[in-house]
Amino acid sequence: MSRLFLGLISGTSADGIDAALVQFPDDSSAGGLRLRAACTRPWSSDLRQRLVAIGQGGEPQTLDELGRLDVQVAQAFADAALALLDDAGVTAAQVVAIGSHGQTLRHRPHGDAPFTMQIGDGSVIAERTGIATVADFRRRDVAAGGHGAPLVPAFHAALLRCADEDRAVLNLGGIGNYTLLPRQGTVRGFDTGPANALLDAWCLRHSGHAYDADGTFAASGRLDADLLARLLDEPWFALAPPKSTGREQFHLDWLQARLRGGESPADVQATLLELTATTVADALQALQPDTTRVIACGGGVRNPVLMRAIAACLPGVVVESSAAHGLDPDFVEAMAFAWLARETLAGRPGNLPAVTGAAGPRVLGVVHPAQDRSPQ
Repeated sequence: MSRLFLGLISGTSADGIDAALVQFPDDSSAGGLRLRAACTRPWSSDLRQRLVAIGQGGEPQTLDELGRLDVQVAQAFADAALALLDDAGVTAAQVVAIGSHGQTLRHRPHGDAPFTMQIGDGSVIAERTGIATVADFRRRDVAAGGHGAPLVPAFHAALLRCADEDRAVLNLGGIGNYTLLPRQGTVRGFDTGPANALLDAWCLRHSGHAYDADGTFAASGRLDADLLARLLDEPWFALAPPKSTGREQFHLDWLQARLRGGESPADVQATLLELTATTVADALQALQPDTTRVIACGGGVRNPVLMRAIAACLPGVVVESSAAHGLDPDFVEAMAFAWLARETLAGRPGNLPAVTGAAGPRVLGVVHPAQDRSPQ
């Protein structure tokens, strides 16, 4: 007998809410899972504007605004889940649980009071959908001394590890991150730096478009080698894993501080694309040089110019979409949070300490049970 779980996530780019309905086998394995249905629901423009502004280091105007945003994000997540179920012809009663990542506003896993903040109240999602909801996955790992990120490597390892070759799974979301899957040894994972976040933000500022469709804006410019060198001089890139980052570090003000003035917008876009490709390649060559296959997912897979640039930086390595392995690249992360909800309800850890740096395996998330609607 199979079981249905639903995953919800909005990444650092805040370009929409990804929802994935996943059918799992009735045992504890991830093999044999199937994506039943998926969709991406856009944010309202006003809400997205505030989420991006705060996520890039801005402050909520008031504590009341933060409280309202927490509920508004949850309402939007719940509506995305309900729309997906309606499209799939599935009732809420058929879904075991929702795994909701929420929307990251801050990620500060260092210091004497480390924290990570994802908003989107799981209680609201559970009430609005009538489905048990697991949320707030990252905080337990941070409390245990970890970064709380990345959390998807455990899912990648369950589905894509191979005994015949060293592999890496590359997520090209707002922030890039790797899962290293050696034939033998420990699975590792870490963030590589900006993937789409700066590309999207610069494109929006200079073209009015939310993202660089097919990489045409970047392709119209030329690499500025001096600018690339200044960008790569960021100390964060030299840090050893475990490490994680977000929009609060890599944003347009960070970029602006490294411009000399007078650069062509298209040349800056081309250089930002090369920054993504270079940091992705450098990290892999430093930490798993015998990798023969990179399996890419996330929105960046839809940018052929970026994919070619990454492949050019990794000669001899196959760089391919996760679609070649039966996983829709747009919904791998949403599927992972469906899987994480399943792990939590089963009492199984969802983190990999070698990835996040946590003191040990931890069951992640907070469970918000569905309201019992049976007759009293």
